[in-house]
Amino acid sequence: MAIQRTFSIIKPDATKRNLTGAIIAKFEAAGLRVVAQKRIQLTLAQAQTFYGVHSERPFFGELCEFMISEPIVVQVLEGEDAISKNREVMGATNPAEAAEGTIRKEFALSIGENSVHGSDAPETAAEEIAFFFSGLELVG
Repeated sequence: MAIQRTFSIIKPDATKRNLTGAIIAKFEAAGLRVVAQKRIQLTLAQAQTFYGVHSERPFFGELCEFMISEPIVVQVLEGEDAISKNREVMGATNPAEAAEGTIRKEFALSIGENSVHGSDAPETAAEEIAFFFSGLELVG
């Protein structure tokens, strides 16, 4: 397996409840290393652009409003098979279906307020990383 980079968001429901450190600790315990990170407040336009792939879905407006409701933490994680490892650590989107010990099982409030986002493929990871980070912000 190769070293990969993936993109991760700690969402508003988690930052509001001061769970940033606990979530990062789970990623690090799984062997993922944070190589870039920042806390930001998305604008509505940024949220709409980032989630544009969902613009025709009925939940799009609610998703964008949620993502601008509190600061978020965007980060780049690196490690062996980082994309699938990140998704494993996050758990299923529906916290009721998430495995014990996963971030969503422990911290999510609902399917919508599920504490984290992670890239689902190498191409998506590259696009999402480039949306939030310049090459100068990526270390190691």
